[in-house]
Amino acid sequence: MEIIELQQNEITEYLIYSNLAKGIKDQHNREVLNRLAQEEYSHYERLKRITGKDVTPNKSKIWFYLIIVKILGITFGLKLMESGEELAQKSYSSIVQRYPEIDSIINDEKSHEKELLDILDEERLKYVGSIVLGLSDALVEFTGTLAGFTFALRNTSLIALTGIITGIAASLSMAASEYLSTKAEGEEKSPIKASLTTGMTYIFAVFFLILPYVILKNCFVAFSFTLLFAVILVLFFTFYISVAKNLDFKKRFLEMIAIIFGVSIVSFGIGLLVRLFFGVEI
Repeated sequence: MEIIELQQNEITEYLIYSNLAKGIKDQHNREVLNRLAQEEYSHYERLKRITGKDVTPNKSKIWFYLIIVKILGITFGLKLMESGEELAQKSYSSIVQRYPEIDSIINDEKSHEKELLDILDEERLKYVGSIVLGLSDALVEFTGTLAGFTFALRNTSLIALTGIITGIAASLSMAASEYLSTKAEGEEKSPIKASLTTGMTYIFAVFFLILPYVILKNCFVAFSFTLLFAVILVLFFTFYISVAKNLDFKKRFLEMIAIIFGVSIVSFGIGLLVRLFFGVEI
């Protein structure tokens, strides 16, 4: 990466942080973003003294991260940006040899950005546990339930109808349990918001898992798509949580996939045994 690209990156991130700070109501987060913006601008000025040039920012990158932050939250968006910068920093070695003063800028970024991003206080991250609870329970329990229904009933319409009733009842149960659990633990988060987050996440997962049975006629093909949707949901939410919470993505993803497929296989077997034992023919 040439020094001019590094300079462009600094002014781009300055504009991202400063634009985000303008739209933040929370004073703490606004101060953090302004500090980050000022650091990026000071880096830009130091690089400008080396290159002797003004550099235009990367507008597409600015818009991309502003949209990501708007949809998925400020912590996720900025930590995603930080992880991208960590990859870019690996190519700085040749520049550092030519311009030793750049080394201090890179070290500055590594320490200060991580420190400041870690103290961002975003309300939605307080409810990540509720999201994980609703999603993981829906993916494991409901995917297993659909696997059992598929072998036992072998009728997509009946499976879809039974699944919808089961899914709604389970989501209400999960929401109630999360409400009581959060209230009993006396945490900072609101019991009502926690219960709604868990319940809505469960319903969201149920909708995608049951969709193939509504559209397709072959129950086994439908279940194959249900498993595919489950993998996509796990991939997305695991990536989101691993970035926002600095967790190991690969370990959590593989663990969740193993559990889902393991439960599905067992449920398939139970559905087959129920069909044979009770002589169900539909």
